[in-house]
Amino acid sequence: MFSKYSKLLLALPVALSLGACEKDFDALNTNPNNATAGNPAYILTNAEKDNIYRLFDVPASQDGALLIVQHWAKVQYTDEDRYAFRPGSYQSIWDGFYANGLQDFNELIRQGQATNNPNIQAVGLIMRSYFFSVLTDLYGDIPYSEALRLSENILTPKYDTQQQVYTGILAELKSADGLIQANGPEVGGDVIYDGSMTKWKRFANSLRLRLAMRIIDADPSLARTTVSEVLNGTTPLLTSNSDNAQFDFLASASNTNPVYFNRLTRDDHRVSRTITSRLSRLNDPRLGIYADHPETGDSTAFYRGVPNGLMNADAAALGAFSSTSKVGSAFTAADAPGVLMTYSEVLFLKSEAIARGLVTGNATTEYNNAIRASLDQYGISATDAATYLAQPSVAATITAANYKQAIGNQKWIALYGQGIEAWSEWRRLDYPNLKVAASPVAAAAGKIPVRFRYPQNEQSTNNTSYTAAVANQGSDVLTTKLWWDKF
Repeated sequence: MFSKYSKLLLALPVALSLGACEKDFDALNTNPNNATAGNPAYILTNAEKDNIYRLFDVPASQDGALLIVQHWAKVQYTDEDRYAFRPGSYQSIWDGFYANGLQDFNELIRQGQATNNPNIQAVGLIMRSYFFSVLTDLYGDIPYSEALRLSENILTPKYDTQQQVYTGILAELKSADGLIQANGPEVGGDVIYDGSMTKWKRFANSLRLRLAMRIIDADPSLARTTVSEVLNGTTPLLTSNSDNAQFDFLASASNTNPVYFNRLTRDDHRVSRTITSRLSRLNDPRLGIYADHPETGDSTAFYRGVPNGLMNADAAALGAFSSTSKVGSAFTAADAPGVLMTYSEVLFLKSEAIARGLVTGNATTEYNNAIRASLDQYGISATDAATYLAQPSVAATITAANYKQAIGNQKWIALYGQGIEAWSEWRRLDYPNLKVAASPVAAAAGKIPVRFRYPQNEQSTNNTSYTAAVANQGSDVLTTKLWWDKF
């Protein structure tokens, strides 16, 4: 695995720490990698690495979505676990994706067109669409059609509605699928699939399925059309865990997983009691993978999660550093992968599509297979999977009446560690039933957040567009639902 990209990766400058500094809007239109004259292989490696790192870094994930969706909790500096997100975090997420990754993927699309390499163009389209979907699911309405157009002197791009963004990225993913030539021009520098265009095609269509199902309650016409195209029996999708879209970080000092990097100097995070309690009740074999035993006490007998949203003093009173469960090494190791999409997720989506009557098939079979795929992802045997599925608390006949609860509960478990996607699906399916953090800040109005606020710089440097977005979407607060979040 190391050889497939080590030379490219080690030759790149190390720029993995975003920090929380605030930047003016001009920074959003400047590519710090100077990729306009770069080798596309180097651009792709760097863009994949930096942006998947950013996806799992502290602002968006570790101190953001993973806390909100109650996969993780905090044992000190608990402000974010009480929904007191720092303004610098909103800014660094926004600036990081717009100024770096989206610019780099734009450049790959341009080079693919200029050199008649449709495969490079397709990869650029897929990854740009992926990160635009991340941004819109974090904030709502965002700059899209006018974003990344500095050469046209568009310095204050308009915010497209979330419906417009979804319509655009679904169209671009379909275009990418049509561009891909399995035996066509080579794509170098690809860490995700090592240049396999067959797997990129499967990922593009699987991502189309995810995003179509995301908007099924808001734009049923577009969603149904897309789901029918993707689940027609001939369109290639992820077919096993070997197809999972993920970035393999290295155990070298400059290219480690961001969770590992954060833990070199901090020890703030633990597993949430919400998920340790749920997995314990279900006799779920993933519990010992998701969480470690406490370092003190009867360390071989139990797991101890931390309640979300404690005040600092209350967290300290737990003796939380040594007597609570840390996150498992599958997620904290230096070379733990950054996962974008899994085979298990595709099967859950198929189960839901069948239960909702969008396509034909057996929703229960797909549900069971989705759980098996998640267990297999972590090396759990087929025998143990069968035992788990046989439990009344897990077994379910998936119908139009119960799919949200059954799929929502199990999907939340399977998406552990994929904080942003888990948060999005919890908002859409409304399961599991999560309780508000113990001591939420006033800004959350006693509710679990359903979006991030726009960064402060947008109000000063792009105020006209910002104001229009707020007028369309609703107040710029944590509790304003996104367009697709109908229930």
